[in-house]
Amino acid sequence: MSKLLEVKGLEVRYGAIEAVRGLSFSVEEGAIETIIGANGAGKSSTLLAISGIVHPCAGSIVFEGEDISRVRADRIVRSGLVQVPEGRAILSPLSVAENLELGAWTRRDTAGVRRDLERVYSLFPRLAERRGQSAGSLSGGEQQMLAMGRALMASPKLLLLDEPSMGLAPKIVSLIFRTIADIAASGTTVLLVEQNARQALKIADRGIVLAHGAVSLEGASEELLANSAVIEAFLGKP
Repeated sequence: MSKLLEVKGLEVRYGAIEAVRGLSFSVEEGAIETIIGANGAGKSSTLLAISGIVHPCAGSIVFEGEDISRVRADRIVRSGLVQVPEGRAILSPLSVAENLELGAWTRRDTAGVRRDLERVYSLFPRLAERRGQSAGSLSGGEQQMLAMGRALMASPKLLLLDEPSMGLAPKIVSLIFRTIADIAASGTTVLLVEQNARQALKIADRGIVLAHGAVSLEGASEELLANSAVIEAFLGKP
C-alpha cells in the first residue's frame, strides 16, 4: 500500500497554547488509522490542521503527494479529503435529503452523485426512511449517520472522523463502528479520532496514542490492544 497522507513535524498553537508538538505519522491508502488519547491531547487539532480549518505553525501535511499545509479548506475538500466534525454540524432546518445533497456541492457528475446517494441510503437505511424529515428532528445517532453520509457524498479518498461515537447509546455506537469498517472495506481510507479507544482499535489497522500534543505510542492495533500502558490508560476491563 502507498502512503495517502504524510504528516511531518506538525505544530499547532492557539496563542500561547501548544496543542500539537512535532507530530509525525502517515496513513496508508485503504487503511483505517486511529488517533486516541485523553482530552486535550491534540487529537481534534490534528484533524483541523489536516483539513485546513486551522493552519499549522510548522511542519508539513502531504496528501497524494501535494503539500496542503497552507491550502484553503474548500480546495482540500475538492481534492478528496473530507472531515466529519465533532458535534456533526448538520443543518437542522434542512431535510435529510437536502443535507446529503449539499455534501455533493463540489461535484458535477450527476450519475455518480445519484449512485453515492443510494450508497448512503444503503449504509444508513434510517436516513432513507427519514429523507423528508428536518435534520434537527433526528436522534443523536441518526444525526451522526447524516453527518457521515453527507461527507461520503463528496466522494472522499480520505475520510476524517472526529469522535463519531460521542454521546451515543452503546447499540448505536456498535452500528457506527461497523459502518466505518464497511466504508473502509469499500475503498475509502479513514483517519479516526476517538475517545472510545477499544472500539477504535478493534476496527483500525494502526493506532497512534497522543499525549500533550505528541506521539506517546504507535503501532499495529493488535499490539496497542495488548499493551499494558494502553490498557491502563484507556481501555480498562473489557
